[in-house]
Amino acid sequence: MYEVFEHTADLGLRIHAASLEQLCADAARGLGAVITGDLGQIRPLAEERFAITGTDPVWLLYDLLSEVHSAFELRRMLFCDVQVSHDATGLQVVGRGEPYDPAVHTLAHEVKAITHHELDVRHNAAGWQATVIVDI
Repeated sequence: MYEVFEHTADLGLRIHAASLEQLCADAARGLGAVITGDLGQIRPLAEERFAITGTDPVWLLYDLLSEVHSAFELRRMLFCDVQVSHDATGLQVVGRGEPYDPAVHTLAHEVKAITHHELDVRHNAAGWQATVIVDI
């Protein structure tokens, strides 16, 4: 037997920025804040670089956040600073932070996944805005 019921175990991020690069960087920092609760506890002791290829801003943001999430899940890496540049091939990302250490860092939420639900990136006269739902 099973029962189907509604359960709201998600958190949302809304991001506003002047550029796509800033939008993506702020979203990555926002995800870090969801995971840790406080980016101030993370020191910029290590640097990781990665590229996200593509042209659609929605999928660039999704893939970037999935990469940041994977960095924590696979390597226990926490980023306190993220710099993003954008060109015709996609995003180039530099994340600065340190590996998770339970003696130094507290965790606020266990993020299961970045979802496609309500995922949206828009550009208008005021700049860029995005909505991302994180499954916790």
